[in-house]
Amino acid sequence: MKKISISFCLLLVISFVRLSAQDYKLWYDCPAQVWTEALPLGNGRLGAMVFGNPAVEQLQLNEETLWAGRPNNNANPDGLEYIPKVRELVFAGKYLEAQTLATERVMSKTNSGMPYQSFGDLRISFPGHTRYKDYYRELSLDSARAIVRYRVDGVTYQREMLTSFTDQVVMVRLTADMPRKITFNAVLTTPHQDALVDTDGDCVTLSGVSSWHEGLKGKVEFQGRLATKIRGGRTFYRDGVLTVEGADEATVYVSLATNFVNYKDISGDQVERAKQYLEKAMQKEYEEAKQTHVSFFRKYMDRVSLHLGAELPEHLPTDKRVERFKLTNDAHLVATYFQFGRYLLICSSQPEGQPANLQGIWNDKLFPSWDSKYTCNINVEMNYWPAEVTNLSELHEPLLRMVREVSETGRETAEVMYGAKGWVLHHNTDIWRITGPLDKAPSGMWPSGGAWLCRHLWERYLYTGDLEFLRSAYPIMREAGRFFDETMVKEPVHGWLVVCPSNSPENTHAGSGGKATTAAGCTMDNQLVFDLWTSIITTARLLGVDAEYAAHLEERLKEMAPMQIGRWGQLQEWMFDWDDPKDVHRHVSHLYGLFPSNQISPYRTPELFDAARTSLIHRGDPSTGWSMGWKVCLWARLLDGNHAYKLIKEQLTLVRNEKKKGGTYPNLFDAHPPFQIDGNFGCTAGIVEMLMQSHDGFIYLLPALPDVWKEGEIKGIVARGGFEMDIRWRDNKVEQLVVRSRNGGNCRLRSLNKLSGKGLKQAHGMNPNPLYDTPSIAAPLMNGQAKLNNVELADTYLYDLYTEPGKEYSIIGK
Repeated sequence: MKKISISFCLLLVISFVRLSAQDYKLWYDCPAQVWTEALPLGNGRLGAMVFGNPAVEQLQLNEETLWAGRPNNNANPDGLEYIPKVRELVFAGKYLEAQTLATERVMSKTNSGMPYQSFGDLRISFPGHTRYKDYYRELSLDSARAIVRYRVDGVTYQREMLTSFTDQVVMVRLTADMPRKITFNAVLTTPHQDALVDTDGDCVTLSGVSSWHEGLKGKVEFQGRLATKIRGGRTFYRDGVLTVEGADEATVYVSLATNFVNYKDISGDQVERAKQYLEKAMQKEYEEAKQTHVSFFRKYMDRVSLHLGAELPEHLPTDKRVERFKLTNDAHLVATYFQFGRYLLICSSQPEGQPANLQGIWNDKLFPSWDSKYTCNINVEMNYWPAEVTNLSELHEPLLRMVREVSETGRETAEVMYGAKGWVLHHNTDIWRITGPLDKAPSGMWPSGGAWLCRHLWERYLYTGDLEFLRSAYPIMREAGRFFDETMVKEPVHGWLVVCPSNSPENTHAGSGGKATTAAGCTMDNQLVFDLWTSIITTARLLGVDAEYAAHLEERLKEMAPMQIGRWGQLQEWMFDWDDPKDVHRHVSHLYGLFPSNQISPYRTPELFDAARTSLIHRGDPSTGWSMGWKVCLWARLLDGNHAYKLIKEQLTLVRNEKKKGGTYPNLFDAHPPFQIDGNFGCTAGIVEMLMQSHDGFIYLLPALPDVWKEGEIKGIVARGGFEMDIRWRDNKVEQLVVRSRNGGNCRLRSLNKLSGKGLKQAHGMNPNPLYDTPSIAAPLMNGQAKLNNVELADTYLYDLYTEPGKEYSIIGK
């Protein structure tokens, strides 16, 4: 028996070593024909999409601060007069009239936000390489490199491309397995008008300025610089063309820079910046530069690993694996997709840079869909759902800094449009941090963007326990709360305190005959304000400040509407029971309280839990890509792993040129369509929610594990309270758990099977860890016609583990 036990343990160790050795990559057997087949590289500031054509390589290039327009704000002073009139029409039930008036007199008169813009392209032509064969193209998620390899006339050529994190340039390494075979012409091109291409010694330059848009002159000046280092052969720079003939190897460098300093300052010197980036990078040998780049990337990427199963034996290209996923249940593809989401966040959101926008940093147009801005009624928040939980906390910083910046510009908007103190952000912003309502009222008349962004400040504290961070964030939260305190009003039917005018993002309601979104007292607004005010109250008491203000907000919370359960058992989306059971709208805004918030719980609020489930069932599964990413998270919170997995299957549906089909493009980008990066991030966060949750007063292990993932391992994910977790499971049960405690304190665990380990005790009473406090939710109002289902919960075991800072704890499943 002893020998059998030892053999089994060795077999187990070997199996997980083998899993740990898996490569996570995207690979293809042909070049990209369209942008959504190209492979994304990025270092936070620079983005490159690699097409991989042997004859003419194309790298479509972005720089994160290249936006149209210039510093500005878009608050409409007419709002001070007309918002009360819109509110009166809403309270009179004249919703379409209210919406029309808001569109005509309240929305921004100056601009609807500026677009994020492409720089252009690096194109490298290789004479005779149309005769290629044995083609291979790869994006390594383990090293942030793209590789293209093929043979021409018996010679094997390879291109290795990266956007260096450490040297801040794009590098293209060109090699062949025979000497003097590297010959090419390279140019920089751009869609910007009036750009100038020139030759500056041993360098090609491309200079320009961002576009006019909606009457606002573009003033972001930019420059790109192109140069090379070779071994053997000859180099020429002439008429804006870089030529290399007969080299043994070559490294092509591109540096990009703008004059952007911050949202109110564009006094930088783009020429000097571009020069410095290029000169510094070219001083290093390529192999040294590659190593520092890879090491920098891996310090983030290697924190978390996920293994759900072996790679398919057919070794299919990535697009074919996506195409067949519904038939194969390719678990390794899911793990790859998860890591791809983390890869995209690392590559598009570095500290001190800009937050990931609607397309991260990858955009090939001057005027992309929705301007590729920051949509604050779901999309930019979704971009950062993986930040804390997948161990990328530092990468949350650009969004948190944006919250501070819009709190500054939002003070003007609050005063000019509402006559209120505090600050406000409507449904969208851009690099200039505009905060007024834009577009038309059906989407833009929504003043709750600041409340949702403040939730990220609070979550950052819950994950890190960083009291100094919370102290610095508190004034931002407090002033966002002050705006709602001063602008919310009593509605005439129930006397509840409501946000008005507003909408349940982008969804029309029956009160207007399905013609308007504008309303009062929408469930999502109530949930957002509840979270905001509750976090302010908790923080004020934790810091020992603003006791009177905290007490005031407590009283104001009592004046707000509770959540309501409608006539067909649904969680109401609006103040009135307008929900249509046939509504399959992509937004599920009223379920914010289930995820990402923690107001709805199977243990604390079972009626609301069942009502939320009913709403989600009727909303349906297939939708836009980002909506399906959110639904993965929601079904995980509903503890239904098989349904969450069904949404992953819907998400991993291949989309090529279809116009109205959400899913995944061949390069694993999320298809709204068109491309929006939030679906990638939402699904990555949802996969963690299936394997671990920490929002409900405890850490729930494998809360929504689907039947198909019978065994696997995830390492390095982070629970609230600063607990880093490694979870290994077999036969759908926890086999081993490792907890690394960053801050110490009580670690409460819930498991579907028994656990054992030193210091582990049966839990009793409330969790003494204050980072696991849960909100007290008012009892819901229920329509008399509603019929609820019993919430049947699996039997679980609840444990407490007292931890010390910096210590590691090993726990075994029984």
